[in-house]
Formats: sequence, structure tokens, C-alpha cells
Amino acid sequence: MEVVASVVGGAVVATGRLLCGSIYSMINYTVKFQSNLDILDKEKEGLLAVKDELKRQTELAEKEGKGVKPLVTKWLKEVEGLLLKVEQIPQEVRLSRRSANCCKQYGIRRKVAKKLKEIERFAKAGNSYIGDVTVGYSAPISVELIAGPSIQDQTTAKKNLDDTMQQLFDNKIQRIGIWGMGGVGKTTLVRTLNNRLKSTSMQPFGIVLWVTISRNLDMKKLRTQIAQRLKLETKKEEDMQILANRINERLKKEEKFLLILDDVWQKIDLHSLGIPQPEDHKGSKIILTTRSFDVCRHMSTDVQVKVDVLNDEESWQLFSRNAREVASSEHIRPFAEAIVRECCGLPLALVTMGAAMREKTKVELWKHALNELQRSVSCPSHITEMIYKPLKLSYDSLEGEKRKYCFLYCSLFPEDFSIAISELAQCWLAEGLLDEQENYENSFNRVIDLIENLKDSCLLENGAREDTVKMHDVVRDVAIWIASSSEDGCNSLVRSRMGLSMMPVGELSNSLKRVSFMYNKIITLPDFVVQCSKASTLLLQGNVPLDRVPERFLQGFKALRVLNMSGTSIRSMPLSLLQLGELRALLLGGCSHLEELPSLEGLSRLQMLDLSVTRIRELPRGMENLSTLKQLNLSSTHSLQTIQAGIISRLSCLEVLDLTHSRYYFSVKSDVQQEMACFEELKCLEQLRVLYIKFERIPYFSNEDLSWIDRLRQFHFSVGPTDKFLPTRHEKRTVSINNVDLRLEERIGPLLSHASFNLDSCLGLSDMLEDWVINRVGCFASLKSLTIQSCSGSAWGGGCAAQYDLLPNLEELHLVHMEYGESISQLLGHLGLRFRRLKLIQVQLCSEMKYLLSCGDFIHDLPNLEVIEAT
Repeated sequence: MEVVASVVGGAVVATGRLLCGSIYSMINYTVKFQSNLDILDKEKEGLLAVKDELKRQTELAEKEGKGVKPLVTKWLKEVEGLLLKVEQIPQEVRLSRRSANCCKQYGIRRKVAKKLKEIERFAKAGNSYIGDVTVGYSAPISVELIAGPSIQDQTTAKKNLDDTMQQLFDNKIQRIGIWGMGGVGKTTLVRTLNNRLKSTSMQPFGIVLWVTISRNLDMKKLRTQIAQRLKLETKKEEDMQILANRINERLKKEEKFLLILDDVWQKIDLHSLGIPQPEDHKGSKIILTTRSFDVCRHMSTDVQVKVDVLNDEESWQLFSRNAREVASSEHIRPFAEAIVRECCGLPLALVTMGAAMREKTKVELWKHALNELQRSVSCPSHITEMIYKPLKLSYDSLEGEKRKYCFLYCSLFPEDFSIAISELAQCWLAEGLLDEQENYENSFNRVIDLIENLKDSCLLENGAREDTVKMHDVVRDVAIWIASSSEDGCNSLVRSRMGLSMMPVGELSNSLKRVSFMYNKIITLPDFVVQCSKASTLLLQGNVPLDRVPERFLQGFKALRVLNMSGTSIRSMPLSLLQLGELRALLLGGCSHLEELPSLEGLSRLQMLDLSVTRIRELPRGMENLSTLKQLNLSSTHSLQTIQAGIISRLSCLEVLDLTHSRYYFSVKSDVQQEMACFEELKCLEQLRVLYIKFERIPYFSNEDLSWIDRLRQFHFSVGPTDKFLPTRHEKRTVSINNVDLRLEERIGPLLSHASFNLDSCLGLSDMLEDWVINRVGCFASLKSLTIQSCSGSAWGGGCAAQYDLLPNLEELHLVHMEYGESISQLLGHLGLRFRRLKLIQVQLCSEMKYLLSCGDFIHDLPNLEVIEAT
């Protein structure tokens, strides 16, 4: 019995242990399963957040008309399905718990574990797509800052601003008209409103579009301007109605938009622009500024805000802020207040007069200014009289007749036109308004000084692009009025960008000094002698349909010094061109159909010749006789194959030679036959200051061959079959090598001792670096900028390292699209670089780079580093 009891007792204990172990396992599994459910719910929320962000970015990209990456679309679709399945799991768990089916419960647990892994995988992939849902994806900012003067000290203007801001939140108001006389501050008001919206976090609009209109309405230009603001791709040959439809579709995707139309002169068909009617797009608004109440009426504005001139106190504050403290001095203030009264509260006049009288401390000057304002000036109307009198005084106060002529010359260009400073420099020099004896650099510096003086006097302002200027439309009107009625040698006829298809010959006369028909649609020129014998400037550029210059047309312009026919469709020039013995500037750039010119031998006074973007195959005959030629532009002459030897070397006054993107390659003299122009010819051009040329391969130069390069102010030497230019801070003196096998070149050193250096799509980079380390110590001591882009080769850092800093004066390092190298430190260590002068490091699209700099070796020795860019 004891034996039996012992056996039975042992069995019970064993069974109990098994039972307890099983219960523990089940409890542990249940706890772990519940933990997985909690984790699943948390990870699901994280994935949902990633999905929502990607969906927001793709919707924004679609508004831009951009294509979303297929991988992102696929990810969103698959995640939608996954989340639906995950949402069903809690219900399946509840059902399984009611069931005694162990297999079913085990299957649910496995399903939870599997979905948890899927969520983690999709979340990781989704995070990698954030910010990269489409190629070139770039959303327009909702409000762009518009620079300009403020409405400080202008109580009335501030009230108008506050009222207009309130109207933007009034659902009953869709269209707001801001109207008033020219120069009264309408643009300043809406500009301030625009900038306040930018600084207001609660502003209601998805996007605010600022569009500047001009007197000569150009719907095509407006559509393009709006499309570019919306970041829509514009195609050169695209039908304008199709573009308008795309604009319409894009704006309809915005919940609300605000369109600001500045300086409207006539009714604008919003449908034609592609703008949805604000009445049909709830919450959207349109604001327009105009000089005419009729425009408000024709544009069906709901509210019209009249901008009046400033009151006496506001006028004084605005004037004295521009004239500075001198206006408040005891002996000058009475005259200053009288001048303010003469300005009639017109902000443009007050700003202009204030700037003209700034820091003038002599009472006599203030008396004279007041006397000039009070004189009777003949004007077309009372309104323009109030505008023109104070503005003309600013013109009269300019020092020297040539400075005045330079100002009036700017009015030859169209309204709201950004004028390239370089173009003004050419025209002013050719007109004799600058000293012809000055060299290129001094002359250009004088132009900059003159332009800054005109801007300081509020007669010019910055243009829409860098290195451009423009005239305020009222100032331009005044300038045209002055020039058209002048009897002192600057009488002008200005008919630029007026949509003309024919030249109004009846308006031409022998009394005219300057004639501008630029940017019209003139098809033909008169085929007879036009009586315009005193005209020194004839501007016809931008008349695209014009394809022929009749022989007799130019015979009436015998005094021409500037002839500009750039951007027309002419194929040749007539022989009568040779009769223009006074011609200084012949500007034919962008005449893409131009194939030949007559002999230029007779144009002995020519200083500037622009044949860029033409189809010429060789230089015109007689070029070698242009001994006064200073600037020769042959850029983008893709058909230019021949430059005869001995022609360029005879251009002894040449200061600028530009063959950027030209087909012609220069070679060293020893590499070519004698009949072709070579690099060695350029040495004798002692006045040369700007040089842009191409070499087919890296030429061999000794330091002696390049000794004359130091006198160049700017140069760009492009080497290789392609012609690319990667801008840097030091782009004025640059060598670019493109698509060249560096393993086959051994002559790179001397050329680089004078310039910044760009490498693009070259083979054998590592071999070149090895050669630098071994053989080129000291060759690159003056190199300030190094750019390496898309160059193939083994990873840098192999072989021996330099014992000395090969680039001791390097200030910029640009690495673009490099597919090897874990850090910049590898390259720098290989070249012995120590960052002593480095100011900028830029790394773009270098997928293999894990970090920029290794902390231990370099990061603590960057005394001059200003910018690090890594994208």
C-alpha cells in the first residue's frame, strides 16, 4: 500500500507541475499578446500620421501640376489596405476569445505579430518619402515679400490699410478697387497690405498673387507671370488658352486665394487669364489699383477705396524723412514748408523732392528750388501739372547735362521694363555720354556711380532682376514729356511696346535725336529714305516679326551712333549700313536667323559689336579694320566655325571678347595651322580686360605664356566638348573642364594658378588628385574655388597623402553628384588641406557621403568658415 501511495502521490505532483507550467505559459502568452496589441495600436497611429503627411504633400504637389512618384502612390494605396485590415483585428480578437478553438487563437496571435512587422516596414518607407514625393517638387510660398517704402507717419494711409484688411474678411466683398492719381501711394498701400499678410499667422488665403500690369496690356506676359508664381511649368510654344486652363485648375485647388493687380489701366478679362471668378470661389478676393475710377466700374469692384494726397502734417513728415534734418533747421524750414506745399501732398513728389534737397544747407539752393516749382510749366492737364512740376525739378537738379541725358535715355525703354545696366553702359558710351578714353572697368564703375545717383534721387529704382534698373511709370512719363518737348538736343520719339505692326513714318522728323520702337510687332520697315538725319539712336530690338531691312531705310539715319536690332528675325543687313560712319554700337544679339553681314570696313568708329545668338559662320569681312572696337560679343554663335588668323590681333582697342557657348575652339599656336585664330594672338591685346573662350582639350601653357592673364579683370576658360559654367563667388576668373579624361591630360597646373576651378563629368579624378599630390606642390597656391561635379573614379584618399597644403588659399569647396567618398575629410586629408581660409562648403547629391567632416582632424580648425550647405 505504501508503494502504491508513493507512486500515486508522485503522479499527482508531476501532474500538478505540468498543470501549473501550462497555466503559467498561457498567462505569459496572454500578457505578451496583450502587449503586442498595445504596440500595434501605437504603431498604427504613427503610420496613420505618416500617411496623412504624405497625402498632404501629394495633394499639394498635384496642385502644382507636378507628377507624384509612383512609389509614393503605391505606398499610399497599400497603406490604406493595411490600415483597413488592422482596424478589423480588435473584432477578430474578441471573437477568438469567446471561442475555445486554440488553433484560431494562435492564428490571431500570429496575425498580430505579422501586421506589427508590416506596419514597421511601411512606416520606415513612408518616412523616407516625406519631402520627396515628386521630382523637382517646390511649393510656392503663400505670400511673397514685396520690398518698398512704408506708410510710416501716414495716418490716412494706415486707415485705408486697416479698412482694406477688414474687407478681406468680409464675405460680402469679393473685389476691391484702390484708385487715385499717379504717384499718390496706391502701390505702397497694397504692398504694405501684402507684407502684413505675410507676417500674419491668421491670414486666410492659401496663396496671394501679386501681378504688375502696365499701360500696354500683354495678356500672354500676365499668364506667364501668374503661372511662374504658381510654380506651373511654362512651355514656349504652349497655347495661351491651355495655360489659362491650367492656371484655373490650379487656383481651384486653393480653398481661398487673393489676386492683387497693380497699376491697371483698362478692363482685364479674368477668364482669359485663367482666374476663377471670386463670386464662384467662396472666400477668394481680388484687389486692383488704378488711376481711373472707370476701371473700378468696368472691373465690377464691390468697394472702391480712394487714395487721396497726404495732409499737411503727413506731407511734412514724409518730406523731412527724405530730406533729413536740414529741412528742420531754422533758416531753411520756411522754404522747405513752401516746397512741401508745392508738392500738393503727392507722395512720389515729396519723396523725390526730399531726396533732391537732402543735405543741402545753403538757403540760396532752397530759394532756387522753390522758385523753379512756382514757375508756370506747360503741361497737358492740371493733374499732370501737379505731378510733373516737382518731378521735373529733380531732373533739373541733376548735375551736368550728360547726367540728365543719361536719365532721359532710360525713358526709351518700355513701361515697367527692367533695363540691364550693361545695356545702358553700352548705349551711354556709344552716345558719347561717357568718356570714350576710359577703359572698360573705369567706364563701368562710372555707370554704376551714375545709376546710384539717379536711384538716390528717386529717378530710378531697382529692376526685377539683379543688375537691372527701371523707372517708376510716372517718372518715365515725365522723362518722355521732357524729351519730347526738348529743344536742347535730346528730343525723342518713344513708341516702345505699343503693339505697333508698322512704323508711323509721319512722326519721324529731322529734329529727333533718339527714336525708340523697341518691343513692338513691326513687320516691315519703310522702303524709302526716312528723314531723320539728326537721330543718334535707333532702337528696334524685340520686333520679332521683322525679317528684312530695306536698302534705303538706313540712308536717312546718317548720324546714328547706336543701332539696336536685337531679337528680330532679320537674315542680313543692307549695304547702306556702311554709310553709317558715326556708328559706335551695332547690336544684333538674338537675331537667330542672321547669317551674314556686309563688309564692316567702313564702320571705322565702331566700338561695340554684338553678334551673339546669330547664325554667322565666320566673322564679317573688314573686321580687321575696326581699330576702335572695344567690345565683341560672339556668345552662343553655334554656327561659328572660322576666325581667320590675324583679325582679332588687329583689334588693338578690344577690351571685351565673349565666345561663351560658341562653336569656335581656340588652340595654342603650335597646335593649329596658321590660318586660324589662336590663343597666342590674344597676348598682344593690351587693353583686353574680359575674355570668355573655349578649348577643345587642356592646352599646354608655361607660366610665361600666361603672364599676361593677370591683367584680365574677368575670364572664363571652358575646356572640353561641352560648355558648362558653375557659378561661385569667384566666378570672375574661372577655368571649367567638362567631359574630359583627366588621365590623358598632364598640363593642367599653369592654367589653374590664375583662377577658380570647375570639374564636371570628367574621368580619372583620382589619378589627377594623385598627380597633384606627387608633382604639383605650389602650382595651385592662388586657387580660391574648387568645384567637382559628376566626376567618376575610385574613392579619393588612396595612395599617398600630401605633406603640404596644396590649396592654402581655397575659400570655396563645391561637391556635386559625387558617388564615392564617405566624407570631405578624405579628400582634404589627401590634398593636405587645412581649412585655413575656407569660407564655404557646399555638398549636393552626394549619396555615398555619410558625414561632412571628421571631428578629430578638421572640425576645430575652421576660423573663416561662414556657410555649410548639404542637400
